[in-house]
Amino acid sequence: MFTHRLSRFEQAVYTIHPGEYLASDEDVIIATVLGSCISVAFWDHRLLMGGINHFMLPGDLDDKDVVKSRNAKYGMFAMELLYNELLKKGSRKVDISAKVFGGSSVLKLPGASRAIPKGNIDFAFAYLEKENIPILASDTGGELPRKIFFFVKTGKVLLKRIGGKAALEVEREEVAYLQRIVKEPQGDVVLFGKGSDKP
Repeated sequence: MFTHRLSRFEQAVYTIHPGEYLASDEDVIIATVLGSCISVAFWDHRLLMGGINHFMLPGDLDDKDVVKSRNAKYGMFAMELLYNELLKKGSRKVDISAKVFGGSSVLKLPGASRAIPKGNIDFAFAYLEKENIPILASDTGGELPRKIFFFVKTGKVLLKRIGGKAALEVEREEVAYLQRIVKEPQGDVVLFGKGSDKP
């Protein structure tokens, strides 16, 4: 994760990468670039705060119940870490809503082109339905990567589709990330970066 400023925004911009999440109660923007990965934005309309995660599911994505599957552990960690961070800051479940983004078919690996993004999308919606968290908006699937900007204080999301060389770079980064997490041991290792309480 790194912080920067963009001339078109007044707020500081915090950019997260695959395997990271960030929750904040400050007037900042959280940005990320998504290919086959998913980001879920949680927003608390009472306290005007929120956060997003960025995750990919490795392994066999053909399980019927993706929420209970051991292969969903990376998505489960991403959801639980972000959700618990908001609870620590005073959120109540009844005040939280969600927006879902990503899951495009950018990977050109055998068998992964459609399976990984579909598994990511299915998991995100299944998790939110199971937890009774309302989904206010979503933009998933398709062929092109997305860049999103989440405005913490308002819950607004700006989305831009990415093509050309930038799209190829997203694919390269996701292939490298997928290879890295598949090689990690399947024990109690948490592969997600620790979120910051105060960006």
